[in-house]
Amino acid sequence: MNVEQVFREERGRLLATLVKRFGDLDLAEEVTSDAVEAALRHWPVDGVPDRPGAWLLTTARRKAVDRLRRDRVHAARLALLQVEVSRADAPAGEALPDERLELFFTCAHPALPEEDRGALTLRFLAGFTTPEVARAYLVPVTTMQQRIVRAKKKISQARIPFRVPDPHELPERLPGVLQAVYSIFTEGYAAQRDDLAEEAIRLARILQRLLPDREATGLLALMLLVHARRAARPELLEDQDRTLWDRDMIDEGRALVERALTGGYGPYGVQAAINAVHDEAPDCEGTDWAQIVALYDVLAKLAPSPVVALNRAAAVAMRDGAAAGLALLDELAGEPRLRDYHPFRAARADLLHRLGRDDEAVRAYREAIELAGTESERDFLRRRLAGIRP
Repeated sequence: MNVEQVFREERGRLLATLVKRFGDLDLAEEVTSDAVEAALRHWPVDGVPDRPGAWLLTTARRKAVDRLRRDRVHAARLALLQVEVSRADAPAGEALPDERLELFFTCAHPALPEEDRGALTLRFLAGFTTPEVARAYLVPVTTMQQRIVRAKKKISQARIPFRVPDPHELPERLPGVLQAVYSIFTEGYAAQRDDLAEEAIRLARILQRLLPDREATGLLALMLLVHARRAARPELLEDQDRTLWDRDMIDEGRALVERALTGGYGPYGVQAAINAVHDEAPDCEGTDWAQIVALYDVLAKLAPSPVVALNRAAAVAMRDGAAAGLALLDELAGEPRLRDYHPFRAARADLLHRLGRDDEAVRAYREAIELAGTESERDFLRRRLAGIRP
């Protein structure tokens, strides 16, 4: 393992451990950076240690104590911190504690604005720099800097606890953690940023390993089953070259779906099951659309939303015909949350075209192009539009 891989694997764990020990996110960030800088000086000469995480932790803890010793306000904490430093010099068999689960819940705490949760997860668990997080969310660097500073102040001022919630709190808190990770994936997938989508999958693997909850398993399965089709994008599912799909990833995702649906159902598990049906089909015509509609019926009860209704309408169109699907879409036309949602306009355009109503389809595609958020999405819609009118 090279130095870059070590930093990638260890940084989130190191930061989580330091926040847990010192209760100060800014201090933890500073000494994590100091430890990495020290490693960059020493490791190329001395070689990567057998236990790189423990080396980084020992170095970071010592630097934290040095900083606090110079700060009289924190002087009373030094006795406890010296004990922690002693623990960092433990025998070689001691593993670096893995306290990332606490950091997941801190980054996705309900007291924080929803828009900040994914950004914090990328910054502190994935180890992205602030400019990298800004690029991921398509905002200026200064805007992202302000958001992260604001969120850190909120964590400090509101005294948001760095801990895994008690069992009775998990049903309320876990969805926010899962949503933060999934939002990273959807941002990456929509922008065809495979690095971002794959980072979300890596985070989901960590989360599912640390907390093997049914929905954490379902989320990982969902992302794998969707990401398996990445090489065939941006074509619609029905037009994709299925020989380009990643069959190993599909097999892993299907196995996880079975685990996620054992003993109950959750929204991520059901969405994963829908994608498993897609990925198992030999082609669009051979897809079990009746099963997909039935799964959307279940999802609509578990997590009703206009987007679920939109996707169900598209599945009904495949099962019962374009007219049946369009009728359902027309019922959703007054939904405010779909007004600026370009997939809604694109879905209407596709069904209108299939019904021979090309003038209306052209208008719907043009509306979708204006609403699309990325250039790759606009290019794809322009190609669909060109297919109607050369």
